[in-house]
Amino acid sequence: MRPLFLLLTALPLLALAARPSNLEPLPDDTPPPPAAGTNVPTTEPEVTIVEHDNTTFEEYRINGRLYKIKVIPKVGAPYYLIDEQGANVWRRYDGLDTGLQVPRWVIMEF
Repeated sequence: MRPLFLLLTALPLLALAARPSNLEPLPDDTPPPPAAGTNVPTTEPEVTIVEHDNTTFEEYRINGRLYKIKVIPKVGAPYYLIDEQGANVWRRYDGLDTGLQVPRWVIMEF
């Protein structure tokens, strides 16, 4: 029991000793950092439009990573190429509607 007590009293002292001594306050116009544990991207997608022969490509990137391409041919319907896992495996979607239909049951009527 005594070693556990000594360990628990020494941990806060070790944390204080590990803190850097040259910390400076941030300027007032600096935005606050994102909350810990949030996976929300800090920027909006960057869209690049590339025209090649008879096709237009809209490339969507977040933090420099290409994750979606909208292919708009001159003849035919547009479709999407999406890299879902980030492993350069592209899947074709004819629309962004996945076809998922949520069940709607009537629970109570008035």
